[in-house]
Amino acid sequence: MDACHNALMKTNAYKVALITGGNRGLGLQTARELGRLGIHLILGVRDPKKGKAAVAELKKEGFHADIVRLDVADLSTHAGAYDYIEKYYGKLDILINNAGIWKESANSSSYVPDSNPTSTLPMEILRETFETNFFGTVALTQCLLPHIHRAPAGRIVNVSSILGSLTLHSNPASPIYLHKVFAYDASKTALNAFTVHLAHELGNTPIKVNSAHPGWVKTEMGGEGADLDISEGGKTSAWLATLPVNGPTGGYFHIGQPIPW
Repeated sequence: MDACHNALMKTNAYKVALITGGNRGLGLQTARELGRLGIHLILGVRDPKKGKAAVAELKKEGFHADIVRLDVADLSTHAGAYDYIEKYYGKLDILINNAGIWKESANSSSYVPDSNPTSTLPMEILRETFETNFFGTVALTQCLLPHIHRAPAGRIVNVSSILGSLTLHSNPASPIYLHKVFAYDASKTALNAFTVHLAHELGNTPIKVNSAHPGWVKTEMGGEGADLDISEGGKTSAWLATLPVNGPTGGYFHIGQPIPW
């Protein structure tokens, strides 16, 4: 970035959003949704080569975007993201904690749809899932909060899942009752707890913190059998990222509708 552009970006003239896992799937679609609103996009990516390809795609569509190397599970990359935002922007209006993993894959020989292998789940899968979906996400948010406080009205969106709902998991009549994927589900339940606690802590600030269920979307993680096309996948996160002053905080939503915890 040149000095003139750098100086402009450090004003409040632009909103700036960081989207983790932003180079593909839900992250990239969320970037498009925000880009249409004129928001400058930073894609947090593990692989800069793939990130640059995604940025080129977004720029062809007329959006302002760049990348920063960021692996949510690798805490050593968090400081680099902090420094990058400090150098070029001086604030962060929107943090979309989108990056997540599902180790109990439906494509794995160890997983049978509608089965419940909780009692035999390997501890390494549980730990690895939590490292990205919970611990790394919490650590990154804590790291970047000073930048979010500098924005006029910061927004934090934790991309959760309806599979994190304990209320629905314990209700035999609910649509997810038979879908018990313990590591992934529990990590999203924990992420929802982070949403509630952080929103309470920041309740006297302009910052709003919410959990989003994007829906079952046709992505690499969601698979081809999912209900929603990728074009629908970023709508809930984009809505929560751009809430007005009187919008909700500490909630759990899908397309504007609350989900039970």
